[in-house]
Amino acid sequence: MTGMLASVNCLKEAQQVQEAGADIIDLKAPEAGALGALEINEIREIVNRLDADTVISATVGDLPMQPDIIQSAVSETWGAGVDYVKIGLFPGGDWKASIASLKPQTSAGARLIAVFFGDRDPDTKWFPELASAGFSGVMLDTLDKRSGSLRRFFSQDKLGHFISEARHFGFLCGLAGSLRSDDIRSLLELGPDYLGFRGALCLRQNRVDELDPEALREIREKIR
Repeated sequence: MTGMLASVNCLKEAQQVQEAGADIIDLKAPEAGALGALEINEIREIVNRLDADTVISATVGDLPMQPDIIQSAVSETWGAGVDYVKIGLFPGGDWKASIASLKPQTSAGARLIAVFFGDRDPDTKWFPELASAGFSGVMLDTLDKRSGSLRRFFSQDKLGHFISEARHFGFLCGLAGSLRSDDIRSLLELGPDYLGFRGALCLRQNRVDELDPEALREIREKIR
């Protein structure tokens, strides 16, 4: 069954989406980039204030793919008590070394999600590297939020292939990237583990605006 991931930027929003029944509460700072990170103290406060059984993920920020930088950010974010840490596979840098460098952290229990960007020609050839490093899941998102929905870049068949490959490696698999309410029906047919939203939950569908309670309810009901 497909769940709903709702991205939030503060405790108030986290409490709103928890009350609305979101399956995963995703902590990020939309104004700071595609995967902008909240301050660690704010992440820790949100984790401590939400119900104990709430599933929480958090991004590490729009970081270069350099092992020392990625390792440090993952350690700090995982240490704040979240259930999943999301790491963007941004263009450039050393993907192979950055991914491999996280094996000690996954061996110690960290659950990591690799975020691929659908508007940057993602390649599932990296799935074996991620599996070897102990990653828990993969996600498709978009880097340029002005460029449109993920479905502009990935056909239904390509999305299905991505999900199928993820399942082959035992990954959790999520789809996000400027998704709208009208995208839900088609994406549910593919059976991803979760669909992620930010802009569609906000007033004027602006990802840096406040949450719109009506939009939140509509998307929650459509996924159900």
